[in-house]
Amino acid sequence: MEYPLLKLAAIDIGSNAVRCQISAVLEYEGAYRLKRVEYVRYPLRLGEDVFATGHISPEKEEKFVKFMHALKLLMDVHDVAHYLICSTSAMRSADNGQAIADRMQRELGIKVQIIDGQAEAAYVNRVIMQLLEDKRHYLHIDVGGGSTEFNLYSDRKKIASQSFEVGSIRRLQQNGQPGEALQDTWQRMEQWVKDNSRRFHVTRAIGTGGNINKIYSLAQLPADQPLPRKRISDILTRLRGMSMDERVNLLMLNPDRADVIVPAGQIYLSAMEWSGAKDMLVPDIGLKDGMLQALFEDHFEEIRPVTDHTLRVPYLTIQNDSES
Repeated sequence: MEYPLLKLAAIDIGSNAVRCQISAVLEYEGAYRLKRVEYVRYPLRLGEDVFATGHISPEKEEKFVKFMHALKLLMDVHDVAHYLICSTSAMRSADNGQAIADRMQRELGIKVQIIDGQAEAAYVNRVIMQLLEDKRHYLHIDVGGGSTEFNLYSDRKKIASQSFEVGSIRRLQQNGQPGEALQDTWQRMEQWVKDNSRRFHVTRAIGTGGNINKIYSLAQLPADQPLPRKRISDILTRLRGMSMDERVNLLMLNPDRADVIVPAGQIYLSAMEWSGAKDMLVPDIGLKDGMLQALFEDHFEEIRPVTDHTLRVPYLTIQNDSES
């Protein structure tokens, strides 16, 4: 028996990896949730080219186009009703980023949006808001391969945000010895976090991104327990003392995670120290989930059944476990 499901797809083209999530919209007794039915992650690492040379190489461009073609076919097989494709720091920094996006439109018939840091943060904000408590003050830290986004929330409202071109791949390429431009950005980032955390009395951090999710997994805490700052520091110390071979074979990290997890982790840890936050919430959500929420909101009139007379678009419940 075939059960009808309306499916949405979000493709996040990051500096380290490309992620595609296809989720089905489920509605029962007026409650809506997204259930993941397909998830693909490929470490394309556009940032390796862009942050070293300023452009995406012809070899990587061809691989990029082939992979996006594969994702288009995957969406076709799943009969995806609506999709959203967003590219972040690497493509917006590449001098040929827009030309490659235009090629995708011309050859594959898919639209790739190159978004800035503020738009990236706005998507994540759509799902972060569901986690906040009244009368609490949070610093949200989202570290990517090419940039880090900060948002401050007070009493469930976003009150400040800023994007900095500092990310895990940019730091990795500096081999621990940041150049003058990166050092200047790092200092401005530190000052922004300190000033705003003091001004708005931040008490807790929220971390999103693949690297902090992996650090949380390595911490082996009970489900939904906040991650202490000291635990992050201890894990990073342990990782620094391990070779790539040990990280891959003993901790079972993917190679594209094993080399960037320490540079990324240091950004999270530093931001917590600057803000004074002692622990961090680490929800399993990110840019792709915000993109799916945006698709749901944009097409809600089509999605909701005729029996639903809701006047406002509800938040979705994100369910990121796949079907077994």
